[in-house]
Amino acid sequence: MKKIKSTLFIYIISFFFYLFNSAQAASVLEVKEDDFIIGNKSAPITVIEYSSLSCNHCANFHLNTLPQLIKEYVDTGKIKIVFRDFPLNYPALMGSMVLQCIDSNIRYDYLSLLYILQSKWVKPEPEIAQKEVFKIVQASGMTKDQFESCLNNEDQRKKILRGLVNAQNEFTIGTTPSFLINGTLLTGSRPMQSFKKIIDNLLTNID
Repeated sequence: MKKIKSTLFIYIISFFFYLFNSAQAASVLEVKEDDFIIGNKSAPITVIEYSSLSCNHCANFHLNTLPQLIKEYVDTGKIKIVFRDFPLNYPALMGSMVLQCIDSNIRYDYLSLLYILQSKWVKPEPEIAQKEVFKIVQASGMTKDQFESCLNNEDQRKKILRGLVNAQNEFTIGTTPSFLINGTLLTGSRPMQSFKKIIDNLLTNID
């Protein structure tokens, strides 16, 4: 476990220096074409979630609070939700990379499935974690070769970790789940009421 954490730490530090020495990155509040989004892209309120697939608090949010948010605010066109990766260890990073290789039409289903089956695949041994994740995603039509190619995509790995560092730099995000609701930071697996208070207030001002 220490070795896995150290590897991820090295990646994060490397990208910190990369960003420090490069042109200033665009704000993380900017929604991009390749973002993982549910809801109407023209919705007046944007909820950006930073989560780690290995985080049990993130699983709690996705399985208990998120369905309420979708029913009340996404399905009614009031908000869109942008899912961003904030992997805290190797299994989470691996899961995030694999999700990027699943068709966008069914990606949300497999995101939910990875949270539901979290205890099955979040393991300290990389080989076991990979084996269990493949069992889950192969139903999407992904072959073993495609799975391995996805995990070996260095550009995708860098993109995920760069996004993590950008969130840390701009909003000091260091815990999961964390949410940016039109730029207002909300941390932790909060109950529906916490989201409702912020969103309803924003909707009132928009109206």
